[in-house]
Amino acid sequence: MNDWFSRLFAGAYVGRRVLVTGHTGFKGSWLVLWLQAMGARVCGLSLPAEGSHSHMRALDLPIEEALVDLNHAGAVREAVQRFEPEIVFHLAAQSLVRKGYREPAGTFQTNVIGLVHLLEAVRAMPSVRAVVNATTDKCYENLDNGRAYVETDALGGHDPYSASKACAELVSASYRASFLGAAASGRPVALATARAGNVIGGGDWSEDRIVPDLVRAALNQGATTVRYPHAVRPWQHVLEPLSGYLLLAQRLLQEGEIHAQSWNFGPSSCAHLTVLQLIDRFAQHWPAVRHRVDPSPQPHEAHLLHLDCRKAREQLGWHPVWNADTMLARTAQWYRAYHEAGRIASHHDLQQYVADAQRAGLAWART
Repeated sequence: MNDWFSRLFAGAYVGRRVLVTGHTGFKGSWLVLWLQAMGARVCGLSLPAEGSHSHMRALDLPIEEALVDLNHAGAVREAVQRFEPEIVFHLAAQSLVRKGYREPAGTFQTNVIGLVHLLEAVRAMPSVRAVVNATTDKCYENLDNGRAYVETDALGGHDPYSASKACAELVSASYRASFLGAAASGRPVALATARAGNVIGGGDWSEDRIVPDLVRAALNQGATTVRYPHAVRPWQHVLEPLSGYLLLAQRLLQEGEIHAQSWNFGPSSCAHLTVLQLIDRFAQHWPAVRHRVDPSPQPHEAHLLHLDCRKAREQLGWHPVWNADTMLARTAQWYRAYHEAGRIASHHDLQQYVADAQRAGLAWART
């Protein structure tokens, strides 16, 4: 444990038993790194990491874990009972839009029924006090009208992935009202949902994501095929929403159900970029990056996604830390260090992010 890190978030995570589902994935592995740096006792529940590259394997962090499928209710319940967590961060999901088109039944099964299995295990576990369910900005009914979405906007989802995450929001609200809240339970559990933007950063090797695709093509001296060049997304470094999740869970622990709501965590407007703008600026930090546009018809994806994060700013005091240039520079430098020198820059990036948050005067970063 880093003594400096242990004082982050008012020391709320020191010695806490924290369960992270999806810990072998991109976001989950970064969250485990941060939690362990703060002195939390982290437990992981996930499928094994896929592919030849894995951020979690590269970090080689000591962690209790259960490599089980969310769709196996008994295994999930047994793992939660064994870990006895106080806080649960639910990040496990089928998180790819195009895979959702290929495997709609599996996407709904994991993202909806898998969540039900986890919440059933949570309501049977007396130790749990707070749950943060990470959904997505794609859970909104996207009208492509240019307006940033607020938490009270209608849920929707054209494609199976987006619809499954809208369903996950409804499941969370139902369990909060029916089983976990003070009105329905003698042992209230504060459950909140967190809707983040398009996340990038080192250690992501997923299929059909623009930055991993750019990296793979650059390493093979090829060009990335771009399917939606003019789509606008709220791009943010992976540490940005994670700071929001951690701050939200801290407030759930300290203040309970008042914050058991849905929350947007997105970047400032300067990071709302088209896919082509993102590629061009990423290439400034890695000249080997090249692309070509695929003119053939593609499955539907929303053209424009913006998040309004005033609620998180005003009620939680959360603000993004890195602008678009810093986010892209850090991400490109991470992959170049890993693939060209075999170096993992994650610890350094985390330290720099926290230091920049302190310089910006963010309350969660005060030590």
